[in-house]
Amino acid sequence: MSPPRDIVLLGSTGSIGTQAIDIVRRNPDRFRVVGLGAGGGNIDLLAAQALELGVEVVGVARASVAQDLQLAFYAEAQKRGYATGDYRIPKIIAGPDAMTELAGWPCDVVLNGVVGSLGLAPTLAALRAGRTLALANKESLVAGGPLVRAATTRPGQIVPVDSEHSALAQCLRSGDRAEVRRLIVTASGGPFRGRRRDELTEVTVEQALAHPTWNMGPVVTINSATLVNKALEVIEAHELYAVPYADIEVMVHPQSVIHSMVEFVDGSTIAQASPPDMRLPIALALGWPDRVPGAATGVDWTTAHTWRFEPLDDTAFPAVRLAKQAGIEGRCRPAIYNAANEECVAAFVAGRLPFLGIVDTLERVLEAAPDYAEPGTVEDVLAAESWARGYAQEIIKTVVEGA
Repeated sequence: MSPPRDIVLLGSTGSIGTQAIDIVRRNPDRFRVVGLGAGGGNIDLLAAQALELGVEVVGVARASVAQDLQLAFYAEAQKRGYATGDYRIPKIIAGPDAMTELAGWPCDVVLNGVVGSLGLAPTLAALRAGRTLALANKESLVAGGPLVRAATTRPGQIVPVDSEHSALAQCLRSGDRAEVRRLIVTASGGPFRGRRRDELTEVTVEQALAHPTWNMGPVVTINSATLVNKALEVIEAHELYAVPYADIEVMVHPQSVIHSMVEFVDGSTIAQASPPDMRLPIALALGWPDRVPGAATGVDWTTAHTWRFEPLDDTAFPAVRLAKQAGIEGRCRPAIYNAANEECVAAFVAGRLPFLGIVDTLERVLEAAPDYAEPGTVEDVLAAESWARGYAQEIIKTVVEGA
């Protein structure tokens, strides 16, 4: 039997991270966590994870909590009944570059579950170090696609964690790239599926956060309500699989059991089906190309099922169309799209922007975007994002003042 794979887990206290640890906990013969990284907002959980897993190193992006983390280690050790000194305190890396340094730590797989564009630098560091990258940070590919392509050192080095892209990876095993006609990315449709645009004018934050299928963080949940999340996934699919935007479709599938499909040139369509459970794609990414038995529960084939598929209403939900156009134009447009959206979502949550104003503002930002070159450095991406955030704020201010 092969030795366990050594894993560095970035974003360990978030949803992806805690589910990944659950998989490792149940498969100690296959996986071993050697490093953990987190933002620093939940140091008690981070300390508990580190001592349970016996990791070598822990990173926190917030330098100010480094001493608190060390104290949390001692408190957790006492809670576990360890005699004084009868345990190993991991090395602590603190500061804004902690995740990037961790991504180059000696290991087999880096799972990047960092949220937002902060995940780009760790993605590049992991790739340049030759690690297999289990990627849950879609912003890396959305904002820095050209940089990620340039940093990739071998085919198959990036293994997606998103359920849709994991599904595509599984379906693509059924044929060669030349045999692929198109990718079909499925969407739950969010809480407002079936509504017309004029029925979305009074949407509240509470309504937008009430996702019918998935339990996610507030930003991702609101992105799902606007279909921006699916739009970002279209860009990610293009970057991962080099399929033209014209050959990537979105279908609304409310049951969220078919996670994506691949249509081949002979007319055959291969779909991947499983109940909504992120542990399956996480486990597959950690073990790729091998599957992890018992990672999640399969479909219950002893009962009847009805699965629906509907075309995307581009009038009510234009986010996917805008993202495709941004991806085709390139020149930092996808990074601008993502950064402006983050500002708009924050304004919506704060009551400063109506629900429809999120994507409407996105469109205005993209129309006004400077003619950037393709990004060659992380600084290029950050500069474009900074402009996008500033311009989005100007538009939001005019909306607020005109209200």
